[in-house]
Amino acid sequence: MASKKVVKNGAVPPEKFTGEGSITAPSKKAAGLTGVKVAIQHLSEEIGVDAVASLAPKMNQFDGFDCPGCAWPDPDEKRSFLAEYCENGAKAIAEEATTKKADPDFWSKYSVFELSQFTDYDLGKSGRITHPMLLEEGGTHYRPIAWTDAFSIIAQELKALNSPDEAVFYTSGRTSNEAAFIYQLFVRCFGTNNLPDCSNMCHESSGVALNRTLGLGKGSVKHEDFEKAEVIMIFGQNPGTNHPRMLASLEAAKKQGAKIIAVNPLKEPGLLRFSNPQGVSLLKSTAISDHYLQVRINGDMALLKALLYLMLEAEDAEPNSVFDQDFIQKHTLGYKELITDIRSYDFNELVSMSGVSEKEIRDVSTLLIEKKRIIICWAMGITQHKNGVATIQDIVNVLLLKGSIGKPGAGTCPVRGHSNVQGDRTMGIYEKPSEAFLAKQEQVTGVSMPRKHGWDAVESIEAMAESKAGVFFAMGGNFLSASPDTWTTARALENCSLTVHVSTKPNRSHVIHGKRALILPCLGRSENDVQQEGNQFVTVENSMGVVHQSQGDRKPASDLLKSEATIVAELAHAYFGDDHAVDWLALVANYDRIRDLISEVIPGFDNFNARVRQKGGFYLPNGPRDLSFTNKEQKGLLTVNKLEKLNMEGAQYVLMTIRSHDQFNTTVYGLDDRYRGVFNERRVLFMNPVDMKNEGLKQGDVVNLIGHYKGERRVAHRFMPIPYDIPSGNTAAYFPETNVLVPLDSTADESNTPTSKAVMITIEKQST
Repeated sequence: MASKKVVKNGAVPPEKFTGEGSITAPSKKAAGLTGVKVAIQHLSEEIGVDAVASLAPKMNQFDGFDCPGCAWPDPDEKRSFLAEYCENGAKAIAEEATTKKADPDFWSKYSVFELSQFTDYDLGKSGRITHPMLLEEGGTHYRPIAWTDAFSIIAQELKALNSPDEAVFYTSGRTSNEAAFIYQLFVRCFGTNNLPDCSNMCHESSGVALNRTLGLGKGSVKHEDFEKAEVIMIFGQNPGTNHPRMLASLEAAKKQGAKIIAVNPLKEPGLLRFSNPQGVSLLKSTAISDHYLQVRINGDMALLKALLYLMLEAEDAEPNSVFDQDFIQKHTLGYKELITDIRSYDFNELVSMSGVSEKEIRDVSTLLIEKKRIIICWAMGITQHKNGVATIQDIVNVLLLKGSIGKPGAGTCPVRGHSNVQGDRTMGIYEKPSEAFLAKQEQVTGVSMPRKHGWDAVESIEAMAESKAGVFFAMGGNFLSASPDTWTTARALENCSLTVHVSTKPNRSHVIHGKRALILPCLGRSENDVQQEGNQFVTVENSMGVVHQSQGDRKPASDLLKSEATIVAELAHAYFGDDHAVDWLALVANYDRIRDLISEVIPGFDNFNARVRQKGGFYLPNGPRDLSFTNKEQKGLLTVNKLEKLNMEGAQYVLMTIRSHDQFNTTVYGLDDRYRGVFNERRVLFMNPVDMKNEGLKQGDVVNLIGHYKGERRVAHRFMPIPYDIPSGNTAAYFPETNVLVPLDSTADESNTPTSKAVMITIEKQST
């Protein structure tokens, strides 16, 4: 009964809409003095004014620690000596370095049910977890447990499974390379490839599309390419909130004459103007976008095909003036098939489906026709659609036709979210590992590796919901709040005999649990990591393939905290004992040993320990960057991608889930969305003003959002509609509050990424 009550009332954030929030006009620019003020305020509130001066200047420095926020790269050369970070980076480190403690007194004060009634914001503000905590079967409160006892419980549960494939091992994108590598090694020595990670729910579509077309599931540009580009297109992305330091790169590109094209349904202030906190004058700002194309939600593919249509029209009029025919002949396959497909479309229909005016499309096409050095960036607004893979393949089509791959100032740029999500995949956190990777790891370690592909995130939820998996282990993250279909995910976790979370702070995944639950507290990025052979550093890989050091020096929040790598090693030792081919404890006594192992297993990491000690680290090999395509065709593939209309059956509106400005992934830093003009409220629905009028809605009304998928009825309760510059028929609201509306089986073709950016809804006004 207690378990059902928690699911019923605690799986989603409490519906604490009060109507007391305030709505103002959206901001006209990003960052500036206000951004500096807010950053200092967050740091001061969490760690104290005196600590700000000692901590913040070390973030993203050559000899400091990597920001635990986004994966935007640091400059290769000169970095700001005082503030090589952004407002949201400051919020991230303030959250991690907070002096507040979720100690045993905290857990004894609040039952699990009481904690489930906290908002996500209140849970996160509870402080750092200081002790390993256990919730016994039937228990009401977590209690402290010794590390050895925690590892013993996990080992016993794993040994009790009928098959290693009955365990799921999840990874968040903040895990270091060293921890990720030893984690996947343990999981595969245990006997399964069930290694879902947060990439499954964000950029998996990018990996699938780029691996197929270019042979590498990563972007091809370097940070320096932005200042060499002639045109930069930004699809489905809000840099001002999600990757704020990218705005400085765009500003630098503008100063060098680049034209910037934003493609996004919402008018986002960060894509309009930017006032650089590190600039000469905070009172000045730079216009970012030369063109702002407000596509309808999922109108991006129609837009790309319309642009390709006009580019082909110009190429027909003057052959070899638009498309780089020499590049196409030498480096690509599929040209004739693609051209035939482009000719088959009706241009006017493409314009209509995109939601962008013909004039705007023609103006932008002129830039693509005339320029050669083109960078195209994208994020979740592209990947989290049913046709996400196909849309990215059309992005690649544009670049390959222009020869805009493998040259300065040109290429692909999928902008990753969490700070080492790309590195974790490089380290082998993947449910479908290659035979080459497994064979090499087998050869180096002497341990047999499983070949059967494992479950991704969606498949793992399905497996747990169907009782095909009994143990869930999460290396970081907040799996419940990050996942689609909140109720199904909650039931899936509750089906497990044991759920384990390696965490720094309380989150919603701790209150929706298996029969037994463990919370294992770990070190943060800014904290000193001392192992048997002395102080250690870890490494991360940024969004552009640079591997570099990160070393904290702050006193840990508790003497009982362990590093993620150490947690894995001690668990492996508890499971395998002393008689195993891998000496787990020796690996974490000095992380150089983990890096030596990585250098033997993973291509591009030769002489890892020496190269990563060089200032700024090193670039990993990148085939597309060097025009050395490593897909099976060994060519850049031009692909034919089918255009389909959204299925609006039973719905009035399309909803896209988004972050607020006071949020990073599932972590809620505050209750404001300053750039969009929302303060002290999260349960808001952004709507076109005309749509609001037609629905008889006004600001201050309360509505329920009703999801429609395969005849189901899903409800997200108590939202306030507010007018915003968004195309008619489109709406937006924050996650995780609206994850209840995202069906588990509505996923992108081929990548299986949840379709969080296109949810079909109707709006139901609550009676007063």
